[in-house]
Amino acid sequence: MNPYAKLTFLMSLMLGTTITASSNQWVSAWAGLEINTLAIIPLISKSHHPRAIEAAIKYFLVQAAASTLLLFSSMINAWHTGQWDITQLNHPTSSLLLTTAIAMKLGLVPFHFWFPE
Repeated sequence: MNPYAKLTFLMSLMLGTTITASSNQWVSAWAGLEINTLAIIPLISKSHHPRAIEAAIKYFLVQAAASTLLLFSSMINAWHTGQWDITQLNHPTSSLLLTTAIAMKLGLVPFHFWFPE
């Protein structure tokens, strides 16, 4: 892999992590998580081995599903409370969906079977 491309992907990872950690609204937290997802996929699949490509595809599909759940959770919360703030997560359905989405993104049990080797 080109060293400049690798540097760009690593800087994107740092940018996405910074955006996610410093966000006050669900949409900006989601954007930071998506930047992280799009930056790590080329790093996972840089060796053109079939297992690396399989791991990258699994990672992308699970992260996309978890991101969809996260956005759906924030929309339900905004619909019931009228706010997009992270600190105002009061609706039980949105809390459950958010917990599920974060567990999927982190690969926690029972969502750990997708986690690449």
